[in-house]
Amino acid sequence: MEETIEFAIKGSREATGRLFSTLEQIDQAVAVRPSLLPGWSITHVLTHLARNADSFVRILRAAAEGREVRQYPGGDAGRNQDIQEGAKRPAKEIIDDLRASCVRLDATWTETPDEVWEGRGLRNNGAPLPCRVLPIGRWREVEVHHVDLGLGYGVADWPPEFVSTDLPHALDRLPERTEDAGQKAAFLAWVYGRGEMPAELVLRPF
Repeated sequence: MEETIEFAIKGSREATGRLFSTLEQIDQAVAVRPSLLPGWSITHVLTHLARNADSFVRILRAAAEGREVRQYPGGDAGRNQDIQEGAKRPAKEIIDDLRASCVRLDATWTETPDEVWEGRGLRNNGAPLPCRVLPIGRWREVEVHHVDLGLGYGVADWPPEFVSTDLPHALDRLPERTEDAGQKAAFLAWVYGRGEMPAELVLRPF
């Protein structure tokens, strides 16, 4: 297995451990609180993390069979329905589900042959999703959504290794997250040291 993939898997495992340390304080009353994501409770965020883990297992198992599948069954509509329905469950059931999904993913990391990491799945919009980026993608999901829970884990708690590893990926995807050509130009000028950071830069969520 490539060193960068192993490094990201290790990072995602450690991040998952920190997440479950936070979840020790979760009871039903806490779980139904609003998260820091508009329209989502803590139960929504935890359900999403579980289904995200399963989506990566789905991609890797299909790639091992020479197939390319979309990340979530049913695309965006299926993903959203699973989250909305899953968020209605009791907190303990949700946390147990998340733990089980993390165990499945961790086992899949280990079982995936080297050649499968050169395969790919598909994002819900049909864009390619290379298998080799899934470990850093999972690390990102856990770190960012841990913050979104609003339970005391913040951006300042992100390990430097995560920030330095994921920042290039985040910058690579920046152009697709704003549709305003003027904002793109203003941001590029700022990167070049030829202007101020655009004050009204609007970015779609990652």
